[in-house]
Amino acid sequence: MQKNLKKKILVIDDNENARHLLNLELSDLGYDVVLANEAFTGLNILKEKNISLIVLDIKMPGMDGVEALEKILCLQKDMPVVIHSAYSHFKENYLTWGATDYVLKSGDMKPLLKTIKRHFIQTV
Repeated sequence: MQKNLKKKILVIDDNENARHLLNLELSDLGYDVVLANEAFTGLNILKEKNISLIVLDIKMPGMDGVEALEKILCLQKDMPVVIHSAYSHFKENYLTWGATDYVLKSGDMKPLLKTIKRHFIQTV
């Protein structure tokens, strides 16, 4: 197991299965994972904890990921945010361009995990 204990990843996704899977996968890689089932909770966690990276869904009830991204970057302008969405058309929305990366959801977690690892390697 790779040790990434200093790296705390906040996952904001309204889908319980997606959160559970990401928690398992990222924890197995040694990351400290914090879960939020909606954007308001995620923003509060961001204010309280030392987060290293955020994995953010777009389509969520209440505040969607596009609005959440704007608020995240207002709170911490250099916060790396990886949008993890099933909807590719949001990638063309200029409001999502502030995200570090955009990864499409699929049954294969490898692209997202590779993106997260690449980010942490680049910032060492």
